[in-house]
Amino acid sequence: MQTAIPCLFMRGGTSRGPYFDAADLPPDRDTLARVLLSALGSGHPLQIDGVGGGASVTSKVAMLSRSQHPEADVDYFFAQVGDTAVDFGPTCGNILAGVGPAAIEMGLVAATGHLTPVRINCVNTGALVQAAVRTADGAVIYDGAARIDGVPGTAAPIMLDFMGVVGSQTGQLFPTGRSREDVAGIEVSCVDVAVPMVIARAADFGLSGYETPAEIDANRAFYERMEPIRQEAGRRMGLGDVAGRVIPRVALLAAPRFGGTVTSRYFVPQNCHPSHAVTGAICVGACLLAPDTVAAALVVPERSPQPVPIVIEHPSGQIDVAIACRGAGADFAIERAGVLRTARKIMAGNLFVPRAVWAGARQSTSPGEQHQS
Repeated sequence: MQTAIPCLFMRGGTSRGPYFDAADLPPDRDTLARVLLSALGSGHPLQIDGVGGGASVTSKVAMLSRSQHPEADVDYFFAQVGDTAVDFGPTCGNILAGVGPAAIEMGLVAATGHLTPVRINCVNTGALVQAAVRTADGAVIYDGAARIDGVPGTAAPIMLDFMGVVGSQTGQLFPTGRSREDVAGIEVSCVDVAVPMVIARAADFGLSGYETPAEIDANRAFYERMEPIRQEAGRRMGLGDVAGRVIPRVALLAAPRFGGTVTSRYFVPQNCHPSHAVTGAICVGACLLAPDTVAAALVVPERSPQPVPIVIEHPSGQIDVAIACRGAGADFAIERAGVLRTARKIMAGNLFVPRAVWAGARQSTSPGEQHQS
């Protein structure tokens, strides 16, 4: 016997995964984690018995519901699914790109005219984001000419406007109270904008910063050195014991090579991202603009015009963000950030998990559940 869960399978930005209506999932966190692990096929490196893709960017889940927040239409609850556990702490800006279209597809938000604004409450971090989704005749438009590096072809643009991104997990731009500090002999900046991050210069780890993800991942000595630094930085940031967790993230910076603002290698965290996370790009951009960080020796972007355009070079190309900021020194503040992404609906239907995984979570007559042998 299996339990069927209605879902959309979508690409959001440079990630993909199932998008669920939260009402179709178990309400208690332990059962929910078991269901998501089963749905993605965790426990096998290829996630062969589920819809996961065996990589961090293809092991993600979005759960949506109508929002009670006065400034939001829909709540977006994100889960990063690992081999044996689910991390509900971070959010994902790439999967976020699919939230607006998915909310319209699910009937949580009504399409209006040629451009439908969807106000999103990111439950994991409390950030508010407005997505501008192209629509026509009450339906989402996926075809378009927008191109993002890391995704083949083109699609309709989705503009994401992030508000209240500072202090996503810690409540502070610099959670340790310092713009840079030494951790185990490496100078880092611990920054929390959209996602908590530990940012360092690639050269300080003996890297150029231009290595491919495969080259970095083959260098296990680097990870053996980096992971204790990440864990100690997480402790200093007030995140507690972060062993086995995906935050704080890590980025290594180098000077740009192709006319961008900076080069970044972003970690997830035990592998190098094939492109770059959206939230990570916002945090890296904030680190470039904030005073006296580790990025100051690499680049000092012009603060005019506002919002400041930041072009981050990554292994698959580049990601562009625009960050509005004000003030200087102790008065420096990030106000908002914007980024262009795309998304595509890949599949709509039911995702099946063994009934035993969900044992006791709800009655078999609940909406959305079917039992099939």
